[in-house]
Amino acid sequence: MSQKKIDHGFYILSILFLPLQFLCTSSHFHLFFIFHLPNFPNTMQPTKRSKPKRHHVSKVTCNSNQNTPTPNPEEERPSYNILGKYRRDVLLGIGGLYGASALSNTNPLAMAAAPILQPDLEHCCITDDVPPKGVIEAQVYCCPPRSSSPPIDFKLPKGTPLRVRPPAQFVTDEYLEKYKLALKRMRELPSDDPRSFKQQADIHCAYCDGGYKQLGFPTELDFKVHFSWLFFPFHRWYLYFYERILGSLIDDPTFALPYWNWDNPDGGMVIPLIYRDEDSPLYDPRRNPDITPDTLVDLNYGSGKDPSVEQNLGVMYTSVVSGAKRASLFHGKAFFAGKQPELGGGTVELGPHTALHRWTGDPRQPNKEDMGRFYSAGRDPIFYSHHANVDRMWNIWKTIPTGKRRDFKNRDWLETTFFFYDENKNLVSVKVKDSLDSKKMGYVYQDVDIPWLQKRTKPKRTRKAKQVAFTQQFGGIGAAIAAETGPSSKFPLTLLDSKVTLLVKRPKQLRSKKDKEEDEEVLVIDGIEFDGDDDVKFDVYITDEDVEEIGPENTEFAGSFATLGHSHSNMNMDKKIKTSLTLGITDLLEDLDAENDDSILVTLVPRSENVTITIQSIKIEFEKEE
Repeated sequence: MSQKKIDHGFYILSILFLPLQFLCTSSHFHLFFIFHLPNFPNTMQPTKRSKPKRHHVSKVTCNSNQNTPTPNPEEERPSYNILGKYRRDVLLGIGGLYGASALSNTNPLAMAAAPILQPDLEHCCITDDVPPKGVIEAQVYCCPPRSSSPPIDFKLPKGTPLRVRPPAQFVTDEYLEKYKLALKRMRELPSDDPRSFKQQADIHCAYCDGGYKQLGFPTELDFKVHFSWLFFPFHRWYLYFYERILGSLIDDPTFALPYWNWDNPDGGMVIPLIYRDEDSPLYDPRRNPDITPDTLVDLNYGSGKDPSVEQNLGVMYTSVVSGAKRASLFHGKAFFAGKQPELGGGTVELGPHTALHRWTGDPRQPNKEDMGRFYSAGRDPIFYSHHANVDRMWNIWKTIPTGKRRDFKNRDWLETTFFFYDENKNLVSVKVKDSLDSKKMGYVYQDVDIPWLQKRTKPKRTRKAKQVAFTQQFGGIGAAIAAETGPSSKFPLTLLDSKVTLLVKRPKQLRSKKDKEEDEEVLVIDGIEFDGDDDVKFDVYITDEDVEEIGPENTEFAGSFATLGHSHSNMNMDKKIKTSLTLGITDLLEDLDAENDDSILVTLVPRSENVTITIQSIKIEFEKEE
């Protein structure tokens, strides 16, 4: 069969299957994405527990007819089809809508790798019983406003003034007044206006709570942007349009969002004062009341230790410098059609990003709203400044000279498409490939000191000191390992309320400098499983020391795994999250003088209360540039 016939048949069959998938969404639906299908090669190749909750679990109900939404007892809001009568044109006319995954596995066309298809736009869902009534609304509507026209393709701006995002702690009074006015006007827009603060906040809600399904599969496969290589580009585009809308509302094309400079001890490691004025539109009452103007941010939140500047700088160095020398370590795992989502987040997402969400969220709320939960995070204006600094990390990461810090070249990533409303209420189609350079998009970040770039972590104790201690205490390294490693280290591991230490064999030692440049040694913790409604955290150490004496400022701290609780659709309420954690350890082993050891001791320390985590395997691999 010719390649041309295969492609044509593949396309026709995929279109036939498009209406078959029933889609539910758990939050306000506002944007969509399409994954571009790569060119086919000439030869087709097949390619435990139940515990009572202290908070209310989100339930999702789906409305298959968007013209008959479930009524909200507090406010009557219509449910719309975002593409209206243009749905067919959009589905057939925007690249990448091919459905190999909809076919039987026995069909040769189904053997090809395929991108995730666009969700079914004719179904709209709401989340039910998120928290109790009287705290936040009982139902969250997920239906988008109607678009009267098909999407327009995004074009990089030319000849427009460059927007400079300032650090929030250094903004001027004049700037602050403009920012407050812009957000005030955004809040005053009707709730069904796609530019309104409500609709903008709901964008984040839409893709994070398991409401969308991958189109074209017989089984329920969630459609999410977190914990994968979509994390950074999705949020970059999200902020891009949010910023443009704010600027248009005050007729200032140069307006730029402030970034929360939480990685900088020079005034940045506290909640910015501009967000603390209770009479300001920048204020959100659902924040942690224990945070004062002088409270130091905790970039390792949940460790049970008091934060310090040194610890925060250590988190940043490990997350961006030593532990993220490859795109897959920084961005996260690839996410293709037919795969479960949340395959593995990058170091920044699972580290300081999540820590600040949890640190800022209000513990008085059932689910730590607003910042402490995916569905509500966008309701706090500080969210956008928080993510502006996360986005800034992407720019910084690519400037660090060590390692191969280049973005993915994979076409399925580059051609991934999102839809957003712009400042003129036009639906705009954007691609990942156009988000790789913020300057080309029309904005940059104001320069400030970045002290953590040169803040290489230091071992708690030298190797020689450790060997002396082992001999005195245990009678030798073998006995020390035996004392630390017990039956609990057999797989699958269970992390509940005590640490687990185990010996992990290294496939190769005595690596040359060239070997280290080509292949990053990584610690892979795979098959991490837990209840998705839980806030989960555990820390990873390469040591046999007392980990309570070791912090992120020490080399032995390899990194953290941390997530926010988030709900799933009604069909998957009992489904647990299954994901992974991959940490770069080449520099760590060098600094511990352990690069020639045939095995290393890995210690996992659970930091979540009453949360059971299981792990299927822990191993060391070597990762090349993708």
